[in-house]
Amino acid sequence: MRKTRRAARVLGACAAALTLALTAPGSAQAADGVLFIDRAAIHDPSGCYPLGDFVPSEVGNFTDETAALWSGPFCDGRVTGFVLPGQVIRPAPGMSLFIQ
Repeated sequence: MRKTRRAARVLGACAAALTLALTAPGSAQAADGVLFIDRAAIHDPSGCYPLGDFVPSEVGNFTDETAALWSGPFCDGRVTGFVLPGQVIRPAPGMSLFIQ
């Protein structure tokens, strides 16, 4: 049972790495639109943005791209969710957001 769980985790990690590897090189441009973090507008965002350390940030994604939420403050750790275009959310403190 332990070996199958471990194998499933390894395969999941490999699939996630492959997905990131295939999508990253071809998308060097910034997202079109506006990303709001705590009501501060970021026009045509691209890259990693830290979110609030102690209080949940408010994130509004009004771009043409989906943003990934990371468990760590510097787009490290693991992906814990996504902010779809047109969506406004309040992720947990200490997280970060990556958008291309």
